[in-house]
Amino acid sequence: MASISCYIVAIKHIPMKAIYIVKHGSADEAFEVRETPKPVPKPGEVLVRVEAFGLNFADVMARKGMYKDAPPMPSLIGYDVCGKVEVVGSNVTDVAEGDRVTAMTRFGGYAEYAVTDARAVTRIPDSFDPAVATALTTQYCTAYYCAAEMVNLFPGDKVVIHSAAGGVGTGLLQYAKHKGCETFATTGSESKVGLLKQMGADHVINTAKVEFDEYITDTTKGDGVDVIFDAVGADFIRRGIKILAPGGRIVCYGAAQMSDSNNVFFQLGKAIQFGIYHPAIFMMSSKSLLGVNMLKIADGKPLVMKRCLENVVRLVEEGIFEPQGGKIFKASEIVEAHKFLESRKSTGKVVCVW
Repeated sequence: MASISCYIVAIKHIPMKAIYIVKHGSADEAFEVRETPKPVPKPGEVLVRVEAFGLNFADVMARKGMYKDAPPMPSLIGYDVCGKVEVVGSNVTDVAEGDRVTAMTRFGGYAEYAVTDARAVTRIPDSFDPAVATALTTQYCTAYYCAAEMVNLFPGDKVVIHSAAGGVGTGLLQYAKHKGCETFATTGSESKVGLLKQMGADHVINTAKVEFDEYITDTTKGDGVDVIFDAVGADFIRRGIKILAPGGRIVCYGAAQMSDSNNVFFQLGKAIQFGIYHPAIFMMSSKSLLGVNMLKIADGKPLVMKRCLENVVRLVEEGIFEPQGGKIFKASEIVEAHKFLESRKSTGKVVCVW
């Protein structure tokens, strides 16, 4: 214990590089690399020497000043990393120094070192590339929580997955196929249609050309669908509710349409498009609208997060989850990485390596 204490005292004075948001707005003007002291793990925490950090759409929202949970500026964001455990705090038994891990961070991931709750950390094989490793923590945990904990999927269920070529969407599609569901995968990009077909989606809908609700109404002969996983928000929610079958559920885990502009009137218009609902509407039609924010789960239910991580790793080992490697940037290319993610041209996980 004495040696750990001495080490912790020492690292307080060792600087590391971290990428801060210093101005809300475009990626070109938002970021600044700074030297800052290494974080110090408290009891129950671990310090990870970061090999790579993942990008999530919430990062874009934070950069634009549209994510209220983000830290105050200068803001050090980042929700998932992979790397090796450098220091373990007291009371940590599941991982040890030197273990290669993937970890969910409560911000602070855009740095050479990150500290996090040990319950949000799991060991990974050396064979996992950074894009696969970071996808397990945020994207695949989100997919698992949405599809296995928020709802039950049964063989024959009709399941809609919006933004299906993205990190979470890929995991949802793989899990729904595993459960024997009929899948409707949507994308706004013609270039991703072929990919989704290769991944085994039963129906692929290019929302740039076809209205998804009209396609589903025609295909199901008006019977509707059982579950919709929605990362888009706005009018996709309102239109989705109309095509739910009795007992149908929408799981909303994102609002990508809200990030298309910083204009307050644009955002207000998109917010209105969600619709206004009374509980009686859902009760009388036997439909449900569920919201998911994994940061809140990690904060308030860390053992649930741990359970999700363990099950995700198990499903990868069983070949059910197959994370898709995305594009890898250097940490110095953070501007280009943000632009690429924001362009919605990405598939799989976008990461930056140090």
